[in-house]
Amino acid sequence: MPVSLVYSSVLIAFGDKQMRSLGALPKPVLILEVFGIALLLLSYLSLNGYVSLPAPIGTATAAIVMVFSGIALMIPAAACMVWAMAQNVAPLLTRGAAPKSQSDKTEDKRDDADH
Repeated sequence: MPVSLVYSSVLIAFGDKQMRSLGALPKPVLILEVFGIALLLLSYLSLNGYVSLPAPIGTATAAIVMVFSGIALMIPAAACMVWAMAQNVAPLLTRGAAPKSQSDKTEDKRDDADH
């Protein structure tokens, strides 16, 4: 998927908020995202031998756990983006239907014909 297409879909998803960067996400979500990226980067570097980690976390099993933990920490950011897109694409599904006002009810009765 081209980067411009992803960026434009994110802009469309956030509508009037115009998400120009990841800074539009809530702070806790951003912190989780950073920790997730750091874990993925650390596991990649340790598996390829660029960084030597201490014995307990230097094993291949620990690297696999770091990969899954990193992905799990990045899920809230994806969920926030999907939720924002869902609110713009289908607002009635996420916000609920607006209640009918009293004037609409009287208009319906006045225009109703008993045939």
